[in-house]
Amino acid sequence: MGLFDKIFSVNSSVQEALTPAEAFAAITIAAIASDGYLSDKEARSLCATLSRMKLFKNYTDDAIASMFDMLLNTIRREGMNFVFNTAKDSLNPDMREAAFAVAADLVLADGMLAQEERDFLNDLYQSLGISSDTAKQVMDVMSIKNRG
Repeated sequence: MGLFDKIFSVNSSVQEALTPAEAFAAITIAAIASDGYLSDKEARSLCATLSRMKLFKNYTDDAIASMFDMLLNTIRREGMNFVFNTAKDSLNPDMREAAFAVAADLVLADGMLAQEERDFLNDLYQSLGISSDTAKQVMDVMSIKNRG
């Protein structure tokens, strides 16, 4: 069993709640790691993106870094599915479209969309209860945004 097999397939009987900010960050981490790799550049881009959001206005750079460490440790310990499901359940319903939009933006930022990323975004919009029309609109806008 490879590292990512373990990360993406471990089940846990312990359910933890995440704060709305942690849930949002977990969704975005899952998105950028959906291709099996989380680069330093992607992590920096994620930090910059989150730090501009109202949800994270009271978070210092150190607090965001600490939250990422906690989430990544939980992913290593419990698995990506556990963290994703906990995040989905902890995410405020009014933040679901925003989480999908930010996830799509981060995934499309490198100008490529790997099959794993495509599958993740497809599963994400459905898991978050976002309509296919809204998901398509978000993808269209983020594709345009990330063309250059």
